[in-house]
Amino acid sequence: MNTKRFPYDQFSPSDISDLLPAMKIGVLGTVTPEGLPHMTLITTLMASGPKEVVWGQFMEGNSKEYIRTNPKTGFLIMGLDKSFWIGQAEYTRSAHEGKDYDFYNNTPLFRYNSYFGVHTVHYMDLKGQSGKHPLPMNQVTIAAIKTLIGRTLAFGKSKKAVMNRWTQDFISKLDNLKFLAYIDASGYPVLLPVIQAQALDSEHVAYSLSAFTNELVAIPPFTPVAVFSMALTMQDVLVRGTYQGTRRLGGVKCGIVQVDWVYNSMPPKPQQIYPEVSIQTITEF
Repeated sequence: MNTKRFPYDQFSPSDISDLLPAMKIGVLGTVTPEGLPHMTLITTLMASGPKEVVWGQFMEGNSKEYIRTNPKTGFLIMGLDKSFWIGQAEYTRSAHEGKDYDFYNNTPLFRYNSYFGVHTVHYMDLKGQSGKHPLPMNQVTIAAIKTLIGRTLAFGKSKKAVMNRWTQDFISKLDNLKFLAYIDASGYPVLLPVIQAQALDSEHVAYSLSAFTNELVAIPPFTPVAVFSMALTMQDVLVRGTYQGTRRLGGVKCGIVQVDWVYNSMPPKPQQIYPEVSIQTITEF
């Protein structure tokens, strides 16, 4: 799958080495049964060979179910030096033993953990990847400031209370990491950094197009998208909605996402927040 976005069909030796450290950000994009993008923080993502992506599972979650019904995935991995890779891969198999299983469970994070370890290793065939790129911090900073100006000067009021105040404030924090995902024409998720994104109101997320311009303007209007926001304190939230195209907010050209779904992916209880899930009374034991 050599494309302009993903020109490399394998990882170089330096890629494999750079993706090895445990201290990094890994985000996996999957496809829901409804054909919508979903994202999960998977810090164990790495390259186990030139054409293989691997990750270790130590918690349950939706993404582990989604890959079994639709093996097409996208991924984004970011190192502590702010370099990142994006790509696409196809899930092939899982294992409960082997060299990668032993590797994960002998890392300091899991070897000395009394409560949990990696119990399953998932393997994916690499379809294409971008190569290593530095995060353009100057562009990201300018885009974040422009987004802040645009949302401050924008007028209007949301009709629905989709995102609560905590979610709005969390997405709007300038020092939080944010990523956007959508499904491309081949059915694979595409993940992009969108660190400048901020909540416009309780049902819209906005982001200046000053950073990752070409990648963001390529998203067709009315495409279902997901936005994953996370802090290095391991707090995170996932929202999903429809990309509305671009609009000027206070003179700033921004992409707009109308949010209609909010998901708490943090332990101990990952669950849907909006639309609110009704509590069912237990009548049989």
